Amino acid sequence: MTDISEATVLVEGQTFGPRTIPVDRSRIVRYAGASTDFNPIHWSDRHARVAGMDGVIAHGMWTMGAALGAAVGWIGDPGRIRSQRARFTRPVLVPDTDEGTRIEVSGTVIAVADGVATLRLDVSHEGRSVLGRVEVEVSNPQETA
Repeated sequence: MTDISEATVLVEGQTFGPRTIPVDRSRIVRYAGASTDFNPIHWSDRHARVAGMDGVIAHGMWTMGAALGAAVGWIGDPGRIRSQRARFTRPVLVPDTDEGTRIEVSGTVIAVADGVATLRLDVSHEGRSVLGRVEVEVSNPQETA
Protein backbone atom coordinates (compact mmCIF):
# COMPACT_ATOMS: atom_id res chain seq x y z
CA MET A 1 0.00 0.00 0.00
CA THR A 2 1.25 3.45 -0.86
CA ASP A 3 0.42 6.01 1.81
CA ILE A 4 0.00 9.45 0.27
CA SER A 5 -0.86 11.37 3.42
CA GLU A 6 2.41 13.35 3.00
CA ALA A 7 2.30 13.51 -0.82
CA THR A 8 0.04 15.80 -2.77
CA VAL A 9 0.53 14.60 -6.34
CA LEU A 10 -1.01 11.31 -7.43
CA VAL A 11 0.64 9.28 -10.16
CA GLU A 12 -0.79 6.56 -12.35
CA GLY A 13 -0.39 3.13 -10.79
CA GLN A 14 -0.45 4.22 -7.13
CA THR A 15 -2.58 1.96 -4.95
CA PHE A 16 -4.11 1.71 -1.51
CA GLY A 17 -5.81 -1.02 0.46
CA PRO A 18 -7.41 -3.19 1.08
CA ARG A 19 -9.09 -1.28 3.87
CA THR A 20 -11.60 -3.22 5.94
CA ILE A 21 -14.79 -1.40 6.96
CA PRO A 22 -17.12 -3.02 9.50
CA VAL A 23 -20.91 -2.91 9.17
CA ASP A 24 -23.44 -4.22 11.64
CA ARG A 25 -27.16 -3.77 12.15
CA SER A 26 -26.65 -0.83 14.51
CA ARG A 27 -24.62 1.04 11.90
CA ILE A 28 -27.22 0.57 9.15
CA VAL A 29 -30.09 1.55 11.43
CA ARG A 30 -28.21 4.76 12.29
CA TYR A 31 -27.57 5.30 8.57
CA ALA A 32 -31.30 4.83 7.91
CA GLY A 33 -32.02 7.63 10.35
CA ALA A 34 -29.43 9.94 8.83
CA SER A 35 -30.53 9.25 5.25
CA THR A 36 -34.27 8.92 6.04
CA ASP A 37 -34.28 5.64 4.08
CA PHE A 38 -36.41 3.49 6.37
CA ASN A 39 -37.05 0.68 3.90
CA PRO A 40 -37.55 -2.36 6.18
CA ILE A 41 -35.19 -4.55 4.09
CA HIS A 42 -32.45 -2.67 5.95
CA TRP A 43 -33.63 -3.64 9.45
CA SER A 44 -36.15 -6.51 9.29
CA ASP A 45 -35.20 -10.06 8.26
CA ARG A 46 -38.87 -10.82 7.66
CA HIS A 47 -39.34 -7.92 5.25
CA ALA A 48 -36.03 -8.64 3.52
CA ARG A 49 -37.05 -12.27 2.94
CA VAL A 50 -40.47 -11.24 1.60
CA ALA A 51 -38.56 -9.03 -0.86
CA GLY A 52 -36.56 -12.08 -1.99
CA MET A 53 -33.35 -11.50 -0.04
CA ASP A 54 -31.59 -13.82 2.38
CA GLY A 55 -31.85 -11.27 5.18
CA VAL A 56 -31.19 -7.64 6.05
CA ILE A 57 -28.92 -5.80 3.62
CA ALA A 58 -26.86 -2.64 3.97
CA HIS A 59 -28.01 0.40 2.04
CA GLY A 60 -26.29 0.64 -1.34
CA MET A 61 -25.58 4.31 -0.68
CA TRP A 62 -23.97 3.40 2.68
CA THR A 63 -21.72 0.97 0.81
CA MET A 64 -20.75 3.60 -1.75
CA GLY A 65 -20.23 6.21 0.96
CA ALA A 66 -18.02 3.83 2.94
CA ALA A 67 -15.94 3.15 -0.17
CA LEU A 68 -15.63 6.87 -0.89
CA GLY A 69 -14.64 7.40 2.74
CA ALA A 70 -11.77 4.93 2.28
CA ALA A 71 -10.57 6.93 -0.72
CA VAL A 72 -10.81 10.18 1.26
CA GLY A 73 -8.86 8.55 4.08
CA TRP A 74 -6.13 7.76 1.56
CA ILE A 75 -5.94 11.16 -0.17
CA GLY A 76 -6.44 13.04 3.10
CA ASP A 77 -8.78 15.83 1.96
CA PRO A 78 -12.47 15.38 1.08
CA GLY A 79 -12.35 18.72 -0.76
CA ARG A 80 -10.28 17.07 -3.50
CA ILE A 81 -13.19 14.84 -4.60
CA ARG A 82 -14.65 16.19 -7.84
CA SER A 83 -17.02 13.36 -8.77
CA GLN A 84 -17.74 9.71 -8.21
CA ARG A 85 -19.79 7.00 -9.86
CA ALA A 86 -20.66 3.38 -9.21
CA ARG A 87 -23.05 0.61 -10.15
CA PHE A 88 -24.71 -1.41 -7.44
CA THR A 89 -24.07 -5.04 -8.38
CA ARG A 90 -24.67 -7.16 -5.27
CA PRO A 91 -26.17 -6.48 -1.83
CA VAL A 92 -24.17 -6.67 1.39
CA LEU A 93 -25.95 -9.12 3.70
CA VAL A 94 -25.66 -8.01 7.33
CA PRO A 95 -26.15 -10.84 9.86
CA ASP A 96 -27.86 -10.24 13.20
CA THR A 97 -24.67 -10.69 15.25
CA ASP A 98 -22.58 -8.36 17.37
CA GLU A 99 -19.77 -8.57 14.79
CA GLY A 100 -21.93 -8.02 11.71
CA THR A 101 -19.81 -8.23 8.59
CA ARG A 102 -17.35 -6.09 6.64
CA ILE A 103 -16.54 -4.75 3.22
CA GLU A 104 -13.07 -4.36 1.76
CA VAL A 105 -12.01 -1.41 -0.36
CA SER A 106 -8.87 -0.97 -2.42
CA GLY A 107 -8.01 1.55 -5.09
CA THR A 108 -5.71 2.29 -7.98
CA VAL A 109 -4.92 5.53 -9.78
CA ILE A 110 -5.83 4.63 -13.37
CA ALA A 111 -5.33 7.99 -15.09
CA VAL A 112 -3.81 11.40 -14.47
CA ALA A 113 -4.44 14.35 -16.79
CA ASP A 114 -5.01 18.11 -16.59
CA GLY A 115 -4.92 18.33 -12.81
CA VAL A 116 -7.31 15.41 -12.26
CA ALA A 117 -6.51 11.88 -11.08
CA THR A 118 -9.03 9.09 -11.66
CA LEU A 119 -9.18 6.35 -9.04
CA ARG A 120 -10.74 2.94 -9.64
CA LEU A 121 -12.11 1.43 -6.42
CA ASP A 122 -12.64 -2.27 -5.90
CA VAL A 123 -15.30 -2.93 -3.25
CA SER A 124 -16.01 -6.46 -2.07
CA HIS A 125 -17.91 -8.43 0.56
CA GLU A 126 -16.96 -12.01 1.34
CA GLY A 127 -14.66 -12.05 -1.68
CA ARG A 128 -17.30 -10.91 -4.18
CA SER A 129 -17.61 -7.52 -5.80
CA VAL A 130 -20.57 -5.46 -4.53
CA LEU A 131 -20.02 -2.29 -6.56
CA GLY A 132 -19.02 -2.10 -10.19
CA ARG A 133 -17.38 0.56 -12.32
CA VAL A 134 -16.45 2.61 -9.28
CA GLU A 135 -14.47 5.67 -10.33
CA VAL A 136 -13.59 8.74 -8.32
CA GLU A 137 -12.16 11.89 -9.87
CA VAL A 138 -9.81 13.79 -7.57
CA SER A 139 -8.17 17.18 -7.94
CA ASN A 140 -4.49 16.55 -8.45
CA PRO A 141 -2.00 19.40 -8.16
CA GLN A 142 0.36 19.59 -11.12
CA GLU A 143 4.03 18.99 -10.44
CA THR A 144 6.14 22.09 -10.94
CA ALA A 145 9.52 21.98 -12.65
